Amino acid sequence: MSSVDVAELVDRIWARDPTVWTRTDEASWLGWLDEPNRMLERLGELESLERDFDDVVVLGMGGSSLGPEVLRRTFAVDGFHVLDTTYPSAIRALEAELDLERTLFVAASKSGTTLETRCQLDYFLDKGGTFGAITDPGTELEQFARQRNFAWVVAGEPTIGGRYSVLSPFGMVPATLMGLDVRMLLERAAAMAEWCRLRDENPGADLGAQLGGGWTEGRDKVCFADTPGGIGLWIEQLIAESTGKDDKGLVPAPGESPDGPDRQAAIVRLNDPYDIGAEFFRWEFATAVAGSIIGINPFNQPDVQAAKDRTTAILERGDVVLEPESSAEELFAQAREGDYIAILAFVDPARVHELEPLVTRAHETGCVVTFGLGPRYLHSTGQLHKGGPNSILALQVVDDLGEELKIPGRKFGFRRLISAQAAGDLEALKERGRRVARVRLEDA
Repeated sequence: MSSVDVAELVDRIWARDPTVWTRTDEASWLGWLDEPNRMLERLGELESLERDFDDVVVLGMGGSSLGPEVLRRTFAVDGFHVLDTTYPSAIRALEAELDLERTLFVAASKSGTTLETRCQLDYFLDKGGTFGAITDPGTELEQFARQRNFAWVVAGEPTIGGRYSVLSPFGMVPATLMGLDVRMLLERAAAMAEWCRLRDENPGADLGAQLGGGWTEGRDKVCFADTPGGIGLWIEQLIAESTGKDDKGLVPAPGESPDGPDRQAAIVRLNDPYDIGAEFFRWEFATAVAGSIIGINPFNQPDVQAAKDRTTAILERGDVVLEPESSAEELFAQAREGDYIAILAFVDPARVHELEPLVTRAHETGCVVTFGLGPRYLHSTGQLHKGGPNSILALQVVDDLGEELKIPGRKFGFRRLISAQAAGDLEALKERGRRVARVRLEDA
């Protein structure tokens, strides 16, 4: 796009003009533009939250967990945990670390019905502790929390989608509970928002024009050096879920080399940890701009539901056995120029390091290699895998899930749930004609 086009695009985004994208409901999802200033006005509410606990655990998925997890890592906060898995041994391991009576559990879900979050909540409610909730007004979770006399319920902003919610209560309540200077985070975000109004030298628009322009030239892999705090986790969801639809999309690839005809380089600007507030907003605005250039609605996620529906159907059928299908070698042999490999690991998070030899072999194909830990990625890059370009080679890796961990009030436990999630996602990928394989970790 020319500088004039970008300048006009900036004005139209701030004017809430849905014709910037697909002329559908985009104007209803632009609350993130104002959220830094809106949250500065809510600081008193955040600071009043009870936080005299030894440990805090956020129960959430996707947009409700990735922002808090990146903040936790960036500021190296002890005693703060983000549980965004249904893997039985990971839940057992976290529980063993906690003095439950001195722990605050925060259930975070915009819809209030996120299956993983509600199952985690059911499990820990049966164990003890203090509970809070972050959810949009009027949700089932809000009603449940008030019925169960949670310590507090903080309302989200309903005009913001999950992946744009890090500067809303879904990120700023956890930041408060970590003891961070939330005012400084928000003030830097608000300053970036003002810079993103400029018609020239606009940090967010410039990045978005670069991302979208690269896509038009066939450079759809966005390669950037990740930070020690792992901001790549958050950027992955933002870019993949926002742009990966209608057989189009950008493939975020943290840590990958930008050298190659299908790749472009991007830079994360994080000279000081508190710059992350500004960086969150810059990438949000950039993604909105890139979405306009690509010609998609960056605020919906039409293909995420597919894996959820299949998971539900599989859960109703009963237990599932995750049998190997094909092999890594057979899958990698299908690699073509412009493809990318996604290693989708439904394994114990403590064993992730065991995948390194597999990642090395994947790189030997010359393709960009991405990694997703299941079920986390289902709420992040999963939209891109199913709705984006059919250039993915999807390798699902599973291990022995161990003994069942029961969920009070449910007909299934966590072992059965994560098995159904793995099976459901592979079925959804096949349905969309993706090239897939499943291997066991010990055989990989």
